[in-house]
Amino acid sequence: MQPIVRSVFHAPSHTFSYVVWDAATRRAAIIDPVLDYDPHSGRSGTQTAEQLIAVVEAEGLRVDWLLETHAHADHMSALAFLKARFDAPTAIGERITEVQARFARLFNLGEDFATDGRQFDHCFTDEETFALGDLPAQVFHTPGHTSDHITYVIGDAVFVGDTLFMPDAGTARCDFPAGSARALYRSIHRLFAALDDDQRVFLLHDYGTDTREPACQTTIGEQRQANIHVAEGVGEDDYVAMREARDATLPMPVLILPAVQVNIRAGHFPPAESNGLRYLKIPVDEFGAHWQPREH
Repeated sequence: MQPIVRSVFHAPSHTFSYVVWDAATRRAAIIDPVLDYDPHSGRSGTQTAEQLIAVVEAEGLRVDWLLETHAHADHMSALAFLKARFDAPTAIGERITEVQARFARLFNLGEDFATDGRQFDHCFTDEETFALGDLPAQVFHTPGHTSDHITYVIGDAVFVGDTLFMPDAGTARCDFPAGSARALYRSIHRLFAALDDDQRVFLLHDYGTDTREPACQTTIGEQRQANIHVAEGVGEDDYVAMREARDATLPMPVLILPAVQVNIRAGHFPPAESNGLRYLKIPVDEFGAHWQPREH
């Protein structure tokens, strides 16, 4: 029941991507792959994704799935690049359609942009099961950070995306459109109730501290006992008050505007325009001091 897990760290966004596989069958999945992107020049790159490919090739794996936990706001997805390399199905949670519809309006993507999730090969439902080789896998809808967020449980490994951080760092922000601190609290406690203390937890982000380097692995038990935001004994109302107050001080993520346009397209850039160039849109005067868009 223990898959082998290897991480690749993208330092600019403090993101961990994963290759996870069944040792017996060598069947693998790649989770939350990062596409390099320089916001100053508009240049994209595949150096980080190529590190994931190197793991696959060195271990002699067959990639069966390319998985996203949600439409990320702080980095671009390498899903499209890896699909071209491995011809494996791409997948995300079924509520990606809500995110697509919301941002299609913001970026005025027009009628040609589909908001039914078809950019992905599969959209998982809550508690849907699948297999990775001989390993059982299950999906949990874990909204709060975003409305489309899901968690993958593959054998004893739990890939929580932007739900939990390391115990000394707490939990993810909840101030994105349709985010909810109350929903995140309930999602985390749903995982606590469903999973065993010794199950391994693999995180999407970590920023390190003054006393330790960025880390990506903990356990359900460690989270339950020591997470500074949601450990046992922290009530829902207290958590919501803390999270909302903290989120009100956070700046808008640097890459959210370009990244979301790519990530709701399953890692594809917008189609080229009549001059052969591709463009990412930046809404002007749409956001205030805090990043939430104004009401229309």
